[in-house]
Amino acid sequence: MQPICLSFDNGPEPEATPLVLEVLARRGLSASFFVIGEKLRDPARRALAERALAEGHRIGNHTLTHGAPLGLRPPVEAVQEIAAAEALLGHLNRERLFRPNGGGGALGPHLLRRSALAHLMAERYTVVLWNAVPRDWDDPEGWPARALALCRAATSPVLLVLHDLRADAMRHLDRVLGALAEEGAAFTPEFPDSCLALREGRLLCDPGNISRKDDAP
Repeated sequence: MQPICLSFDNGPEPEATPLVLEVLARRGLSASFFVIGEKLRDPARRALAERALAEGHRIGNHTLTHGAPLGLRPPVEAVQEIAAAEALLGHLNRERLFRPNGGGGALGPHLLRRSALAHLMAERYTVVLWNAVPRDWDDPEGWPARALALCRAATSPVLLVLHDLRADAMRHLDRVLGALAEEGAAFTPEFPDSCLALREGRLLCDPGNISRKDDAP
C-alpha cells in the first residue's frame, strides 16, 4: 500500500476536532489541518487550532469563508480570501500552507485565478492539493468504505482529505486508520510532491491546470 498523508479541512469544530486529535494522539500520527479563517474569531475554535499545533500537527489556510472557489470570484475578493484568513491565522500557519476549496473535491481551473496565484507566489506559500476525497462531510456512514478503497487502489502516495466538521463522521476515524495500519499502510506527515502546486512560492505544476481564469471582474 502507498504511503498516506492525512489532512483535515473546514475546522476547527468543538464536537469533531477534539475527537480527531484524540485518535491521532492515541495512534501517534501527525496530520495537517486546513482551517477556515473566520472560525478563528471564536475563542473556543481558535483554542482547538492552538491545541492541534501544540500536539505537533500542521495548520494551514483554507480561505476566510470557504465560499465559492477562488477561480470563480473577482480578483480582489479572491486575494482577500487568502490574506484575511492569514491575518487571523497569524503564528498558527508556520509553514505558509494554503489549500484552495474545490467545491466538492474537484480539481481544476476553478480552484484559483491568476491574481490569487500571483499572491500565493509572492507570499511564498506552499499550495497543497489532494488526490483522495472520500466525501465524509456528506456521507458520515459511507465514507470509510470509500476511503479504504481509494487507499487500496492508489498507485502513488495518497493525500487523503477528511474533515473535522462532523462528529458523526469522525467517530469512524479510528476504525479506518486501524484497518489501514493492519494492511501495512505507512502514515507520513509529508505531502506527496504530486499534490503540491507551489512549494514556498515556486511553481511545481503547470499553472494552467489550476488557474486559467483571466482577471476580468
